[in-house]
Amino acid sequence: MTAVNDVLVLGGGPAGVFAALRAADLGARTTLVTSGDFGGMAANDGPIPVRTLAHAARLMREVGQLQLYGIRTGEPTLDYPALLARVAEVVADVGSHSTLRNELDRAGAAVHENVGSCRFIDSRTVEALSGRRFEADRIIICTGGQPRHLSIPGFEHVTTHSGAWALQEVPETMLVIGGGATGLQVASIFAAFGTRVTLFEAGPRLLPGEDEDVAATVEQGFRKRGIEIRAAFGSIERFEIAGAGIRMHFSDSEGVQVIDADLAVSAIGWCVDSDALGLSAVGIETDERGYINIDEHGQTSASNIYAAGDVTGVAMLVPQAVQQGYLAASAALGFPELATARHLVPVGSFTDPEYARVGMTESEARRAAYAMSQSVPFAAASRPIIDGRTDGFCKLVADRSSRQILGCSVVGDRAVDIVQVAAVAMAAAMRIDELAYFPLSFPTYAGALSQAAARLTYRLNRAV
Repeated sequence: MTAVNDVLVLGGGPAGVFAALRAADLGARTTLVTSGDFGGMAANDGPIPVRTLAHAARLMREVGQLQLYGIRTGEPTLDYPALLARVAEVVADVGSHSTLRNELDRAGAAVHENVGSCRFIDSRTVEALSGRRFEADRIIICTGGQPRHLSIPGFEHVTTHSGAWALQEVPETMLVIGGGATGLQVASIFAAFGTRVTLFEAGPRLLPGEDEDVAATVEQGFRKRGIEIRAAFGSIERFEIAGAGIRMHFSDSEGVQVIDADLAVSAIGWCVDSDALGLSAVGIETDERGYINIDEHGQTSASNIYAAGDVTGVAMLVPQAVQQGYLAASAALGFPELATARHLVPVGSFTDPEYARVGMTESEARRAAYAMSQSVPFAAASRPIIDGRTDGFCKLVADRSSRQILGCSVVGDRAVDIVQVAAVAMAAAMRIDELAYFPLSFPTYAGALSQAAARLTYRLNRAV
């Protein structure tokens, strides 16, 4: 039996949920089909469970500070099964109250969960693994991505971040391959839980897309917490089972090396399974990385098919997925809109130390404009001193002539929150001197942002 709808949304993550809700709000008969549970990776295997684990890691760290404030207590121990129970509780609670399922139901959208992966039959029809077909005039692809694999012997013995989050006990040793956001989250969390982590990055430094000073400070913080970092390590030759764990053979400047661990986690990026989706059957073009090409409204090369979220390879983060889903549904139904300040994409990670950025890095700004930067160490900011969290800094970059803020990079406690303030200021086109004199509350971590803006304004005034 074939169901016919005005709009069919594939995927129940943030992009799909907001695409379906927008389509239903615009009066379209809407069906959302998801291969797994409603909420997608964000709710079930991404930011929600990961942030819960990261919060536990933060609490473990906070206990170490208690004596500094005159509080006496014993040595903390981690009950990992109890923590996993809390993670499951949080995921269920978010699923019940924060994923907009009730809003979709009230809007009249039909939701089909756990149908398995879907494949295009033609430009208006998809077929699920069960054999059930869904048909619509307009289709929005929000199926997310999947971990990228390496074509090397034994890679099948390596797990992904999903496997790491699903562990039922904390391993003694772990290899993490990949020095980007996902790899750093895995390494940071399990190191806080007592795992001896070795982090491998093929490039010369961690976080290759972030400000160099941020990457250096994060690396310093990781080493301080006992994480061994091997950047520019060479190439991996193979993996093999070694007792109850895994062995990795890799080549570096000294020849072939061998390292054993209980577990190896690959975090080398995301990809889209174009063949499984059957994209070629409907003429949907992808870029050189395999992501779906879209225009500014989310339209693909097939005129009635749109895409949003991780499948597009554009800023693969929850807020951007939400925005893309909304825009794609609007355009699909004849209400094209453009994203507000679409070039301003706050990014960051709840690692230890935390880091975040919006806009250009310092090196990018200096290449693109006549720029000047200013950093303020957390050790010079009131709230970090009060909290005993003085590792880190806040950096602002501005154009010397227009005084427009070009970028903000932060590493340290509350980095993500600070960057949100900078992002709003940039979206409002505030000049650096306007931000300097904006009365933010005191004492807050955002005070470091005010200090950086004030110092940069002073230097710019003297340079006139």
